[in-house]
Amino acid sequence: MGENSTIDIRLESGHAGWRLDRALADAVPTLSRERLKALIRAGALEPAVRDPATKVRGDEAFQLQVPEPEPAHNEAQDIPLKIEFEDEHLLVLDKDAGLVVHPAAGNADGTLVNALLHHCAGQLSGIGGVARPGIVHRIDKDTSGLLVVAKTDVAHEGLAKQFAAHSIDRRYLAIVSGVPKIAQGTVDAPLARSTTNRKKIAVTTPGRGKRAVTHWKRIELLRDSALVECALETGRTHQVRVHMASIGHPLLGDPVYGGSGKANRDLLKSLNFERQALHAATLGFTHPVTKLRLSFHSGMPADMQELFTALMV
Repeated sequence: MGENSTIDIRLESGHAGWRLDRALADAVPTLSRERLKALIRAGALEPAVRDPATKVRGDEAFQLQVPEPEPAHNEAQDIPLKIEFEDEHLLVLDKDAGLVVHPAAGNADGTLVNALLHHCAGQLSGIGGVARPGIVHRIDKDTSGLLVVAKTDVAHEGLAKQFAAHSIDRRYLAIVSGVPKIAQGTVDAPLARSTTNRKKIAVTTPGRGKRAVTHWKRIELLRDSALVECALETGRTHQVRVHMASIGHPLLGDPVYGGSGKANRDLLKSLNFERQALHAATLGFTHPVTKLRLSFHSGMPADMQELFTALMV
């Protein structure tokens, strides 16, 4: 581990009466308030103050000792990534289907996190004091498309707040079985782990599950199927897959919630299409540091485009 870095901080008269952690976060925008709280309590501030709630006088000078971030436990691996945008705070990437986002049982390595540790080597300022990428949202292994990842504490905290406030624009393209009778609709149905199969998510009662809302609309009518756009108001595990299945239109190729019909199953087999037909096509958010509104769009990947073309009436 490297040595501590020292940050000289000068609080202004306008900070008078503020909580210490809030004033420091305003003066040092590269560190999140939560990180600063932890450093204050650890005795990293000189003159010594250990209570983050201490009110400041203003016109005060402090020195903050910030330890070098600890290395992540996961191994950095050179896995190709499609980066759509990157700066010192965050990056947006277009994930291929088949790539797991986070190491877990059965996928200890070869994941997006392993790839990001290699790609961002030396650039990660430390999420909570550990040099690791900040995964603020995930998409399933066999779903393709856009994902934003934090490189700093401040970006991680700012993005997490936007996800919690449902102010992130996330729209998916999905090819569903059957043709929806109406042009658009909303599924407002709570989701929870299935009580009969722990690997599945199921629509449940409001008291038991978390609220989940998907706004969908038909984009193109296809043979015994349709291309739909699903805008997420919430972002629950398997949300689009479960919600579309719950209204009788499961995603083509979905091995868990699907019901493709024999003709479509034969087509999927002939095309060697072995995943749910789901692509995270649009991602929009406010940059947590620059405050600029960013928006990204990713076209359908080749395998899903091939399926779409084969289904055209």
